[in-house]
Amino acid sequence: MEKNTIQPLIAVIICSFIAIRAYKRKSLNLSGALAGFFVMSIHFAVSYRFGGMILAFFLTSSKLTKVGEERKRRIDADFKEGGQRNWIQVLFNGGIATVLALVIWKLSGGQENCLDSKESRVITALIGGIIGHYSCANGDTWSSELGVLSDATPRLITTFKPVRRGTNGGVTVAGLAAAAAAGGVIGLTYILVGFFTTRCEYGVALKQLLVVPVSVVAGVCGSLIDSLLGATLQFSGFCSVRNKVVGKPGPTVKKISGLSILDNNGVNLVSVLLTSLLTSVACVYIF
Repeated sequence: MEKNTIQPLIAVIICSFIAIRAYKRKSLNLSGALAGFFVMSIHFAVSYRFGGMILAFFLTSSKLTKVGEERKRRIDADFKEGGQRNWIQVLFNGGIATVLALVIWKLSGGQENCLDSKESRVITALIGGIIGHYSCANGDTWSSELGVLSDATPRLITTFKPVRRGTNGGVTVAGLAAAAAAGGVIGLTYILVGFFTTRCEYGVALKQLLVVPVSVVAGVCGSLIDSLLGATLQFSGFCSVRNKVVGKPGPTVKKISGLSILDNNGVNLVSVLLTSLLTSVACVYIF
């Protein structure tokens, strides 16, 4: 069997198992599991490195969502057991990378490519966009899931004033450190999977190691962009009845910050898009 037949088959087998397992563990609801299977299958079918990155993002974010669940239940007004992401959240966190992966597949004819602007600036930019995408998504998730558990009082990124835990745009040192680590995991996954699946010239291969610091920066930048958007374009208010920070205005809600322009999914989409663009440009110049 040729590679073009084997890889999609492997993708379907791996992604079927992951989607079913995620549904049973309540990491995804039914629509999220179906969308996750579709998105992840495309990633793995195009490139094992892309599949590795989305898998690293999904597995680590799902695990961290379940850390400190009881404390998060008391803080988060939209808390769901296990996270239970739906199809909208899956597409908003993986849709852009899926489109980029398909474009790379079309341009490369299904061949694995290294980050090498001398070989192809376009493909290098597209791969960089996928790295930035998952560094941002993972960074934002780690920052949110671990930052909310920090004992430090979060500060609103626009004013640096102390705010309640769960306020959109609230940042902590622990949250930013988590975002950096999350980005690094994406970069390391790209390199390790690529070591076994992609052949590069010696000099080009060594240069791929720079993906780790690039992804670390992308993770932090993505988290900061997400926080800035959350503080300005996403509403946060304190509900005196529920005694929690909520994302919609109401008669019992006192505004903390932000406008009701974007919801959490919209913030995630815009921050991923911007981080992907920035990382894409950076990779063209670095590699």
